[in-house]
Amino acid sequence: MFKFKGIESGNKVRIVADKIYEGILMPIEDERSIFIKLSSGYNIGIDKEKIKEMKIIEKRQEKEIRQEKRQIMENKDLPRITILHVGGTIASKVDYETGAVKALFSPEDIINMFPEIKDYANIDSKIIGNILSENIRFSHYNIIAKEIEKQIDNGVDGIIITHGTDTLHYTSAALSFILENLNIPIILVGAQRSSDRPSSDSAINLINAIYFISKTDFSGVAICMHKTIDDEDAVILPACKSRKLHSSRRDAFKPVNDSIIAEVNYKKDYIKFSDEYKNKITKKDKSKKPNLRLFNEKLKIAIIKTHPHMCLDEINNYKNFDGIIIEGTGLGHMPIEKIDDFTDENGRIFNEIKALASKIPVVMTTQTIYGRINMNVYSTARKLKQIGVLGDGLDMTTETAFIKLAWLISNKMDVKENIGKNFRGEINDRILEKQKFEGFK
Repeated sequence: MFKFKGIESGNKVRIVADKIYEGILMPIEDERSIFIKLSSGYNIGIDKEKIKEMKIIEKRQEKEIRQEKRQIMENKDLPRITILHVGGTIASKVDYETGAVKALFSPEDIINMFPEIKDYANIDSKIIGNILSENIRFSHYNIIAKEIEKQIDNGVDGIIITHGTDTLHYTSAALSFILENLNIPIILVGAQRSSDRPSSDSAINLINAIYFISKTDFSGVAICMHKTIDDEDAVILPACKSRKLHSSRRDAFKPVNDSIIAEVNYKKDYIKFSDEYKNKITKKDKSKKPNLRLFNEKLKIAIIKTHPHMCLDEINNYKNFDGIIIEGTGLGHMPIEKIDDFTDENGRIFNEIKALASKIPVVMTTQTIYGRINMNVYSTARKLKQIGVLGDGLDMTTETAFIKLAWLISNKMDVKENIGKNFRGEINDRILEKQKFEGFK
């Protein structure tokens, strides 16, 4: 908390400077500027020397004022859905002590924020953690999976996981592999814009996910996010074939080498499965008993990104790792050939990759996002394949390959034999024309 001209941060103010501004005074300042949060949700800096007048137009609400708790009455005709809160923007608000957007809402707060969800299900909720998704480790995947197993044993009909978007697709893939013989829907939901912003996508994504669970027989792990930037539709996305492709757009998540599972709009009472998925989804079956195949939390798995002017030192730090993903160029290439006086380093990189591949699994993916690896076309990839680099023919994303490699090693499964086997829909035998490039419209 700080004061500027006697006004505390957290108050809504009207500032007359080079123009008139209205917003919430943030507890951030530098030598020249103060900052306010506009109604759009964005922060703006204002030069202190240009401020002619500033006055309070709405006082800061004290923290002791809490949202009124709504009494939740069970409806025996509705399914039971548990919201497991892991963290992220979907359940976030501005912390005026730091000026940051933080995941601070309790599970009860989520229900109060989105009262519509009680029209579709009996909602329970549990907080697993307020984790910024970049901080997640294999240990967290195991914790989430064990809680899912507990909820399934308690008889729930579906589970929503609120999660930060930055690594949401890693977690969706991880849970897909851990949860074998899954008998109910597990939908991961995120938001690109926090709940205190008018443009927030949190309500649409969460309510549509719950609506989808309540109205369909879908079973398995999936993602629910915005369909486009400005509508009320959401899409259900395959857990192992989707990726975050934009840093801020609400429709940041797209299927890669695959199609969406379904379109959803709870306001229009509308669910449409895609042609590719309408006849192949796994249906709910509570007679099945899920089996957990967890991660070894001590594993070291690396992702090496290929680029021009690579250096041997980028490669030789992984002697003590358990597995490596190489995100190569094109069809699965990296700089390993000495072609002139300037490429001696490439030859050294080749020798190091050869040494690593003789000891640990090394798997190739592609930087291109879309398409699949083909290590039989050019000499570079053929040489990598000959020395034991795996991945030829696969269309997995780098993120899913990273998770799958860790999962195979964790469960003592032969990587060479199983990396090309389709366990959870992570590999397509062929990519249909309409699946080749989703992009942004």
